[in-house]
Amino acid sequence: MTVHGLRLTVHDIVMKSICFISLGCPKNQVDSEVMLGSLIDEGYVLTDDPTHAEIIIVNTCAFIEDARTEAVDTVLEMAEHKKSGTCDMLVVAGCLPERYRDELAESMPEVDIFIGVNEIAKLPELIHKHAGDQHVAVGGSHYLYNEFTPRVLTGRNHAAYIKIAEGCFHACSFCIIPRIRGKFRSREIQSVVAEAKTLIEGGVKELNLIAQDTTAYGHDLENGTTIAMLMDRVADLPGEKWVRLLYSYPHNFPDDLIRIMKDRSDIVKYLDIPIQHVSRRVLESMRREGDASELRKLIDKLRLQLPGVAIRTSLIVGYPGETEREFEELLDFVCEMKFDHLGAFLYSLEEGTAAADLKSQVPRAIAESRRDEIMRVQQEISRDINQRKIGKVEYVLVEGPSEETEHLLVARHAGQAPDVDGVVYINEGSAEAGKFALVEITDSHDYDLIGRVL
Repeated sequence: MTVHGLRLTVHDIVMKSICFISLGCPKNQVDSEVMLGSLIDEGYVLTDDPTHAEIIIVNTCAFIEDARTEAVDTVLEMAEHKKSGTCDMLVVAGCLPERYRDELAESMPEVDIFIGVNEIAKLPELIHKHAGDQHVAVGGSHYLYNEFTPRVLTGRNHAAYIKIAEGCFHACSFCIIPRIRGKFRSREIQSVVAEAKTLIEGGVKELNLIAQDTTAYGHDLENGTTIAMLMDRVADLPGEKWVRLLYSYPHNFPDDLIRIMKDRSDIVKYLDIPIQHVSRRVLESMRREGDASELRKLIDKLRLQLPGVAIRTSLIVGYPGETEREFEELLDFVCEMKFDHLGAFLYSLEEGTAAADLKSQVPRAIAESRRDEIMRVQQEISRDINQRKIGKVEYVLVEGPSEETEHLLVARHAGQAPDVDGVVYINEGSAEAGKFALVEITDSHDYDLIGRVL
């Protein structure tokens, strides 16, 4: 665990133990780390065991139905510790209370504090002042942390996410994010660079820059700042490192970003570009621009100008009105483009979105069948890509021992982003966690590779 920020102090309060459970995406993880940092800065101590925690905090996701179900189930599970454990306060934070403030307060009396995404900076104050009555803290001005905000890195100490912006410019018909997190707003470039510098000095080797749309970074700042400028500045920082860009919108992809990625060795040749679909009609209904032809041109340009670039994408199947022919168009595109990594997700009807009012909702069984077919094809593509790596040498970042067996080390090459892609299992030789190493690939599986340290 790493703490960074202005200071780490213990005030004259009773030191209580907190157990923090973070659900959802890496952007949510950053929020969790910020909340943890502010609490530890106030003298609270962290425990991984909820049965021994005096305060349990669940940071929730409410993006789709499955995420909401997981969040509610987790909160109810943690509420049991108020009966059987040492817990005397349960806090629910994040997207779920931001979206369902009134319903939750009524249906979950066992929760002491509900706090939305824009009030997380007030968490220590709310906990300290809690007097037994349920408190709902949501709304207010849109929150955006900076380089001075205390933060605790959870999990691996050598890789970190940096949230470079919050909210979203786009109005995709299926997405609730703008209603939860507000309009897109960028951090100042010097703030991001300062945080990156602090992280590197603390031993972080991989900086993953994230936002709802990273290529939109700077568009709201009115000073000419662009994502390419930010990447260039972060790459300028001293130290051996990887700089990775995640969640880039495909339309109007900036050429200057491609040039920076080509010229700077610290910026890994990896892009996560969620295309969602390729049918022009479906994309128009989704309120997204482009079609298969435009997306094909972008991917071909990226592969031509960035040789060896790894491209991940995300797709939605079962969108309202999606015909069998439109699905086949999407499937053919996946077969043609041969993405390095791909995730296919079922359309989720979200109250308050434009797509929720559309007719011709696709039956779930059909949507599941389409998802399974997409992923079957992608599995074959991934298997072929990995087989071609056998005998090659990859520069990898070592994660540490495998959770499954002490006889394997886990690492990732530049084309594997943390938490979402495959890994490289090292079964021969030794390497230190958090360090870079050269590994010869000796075998492959559908999504993972096997190698030995050189």
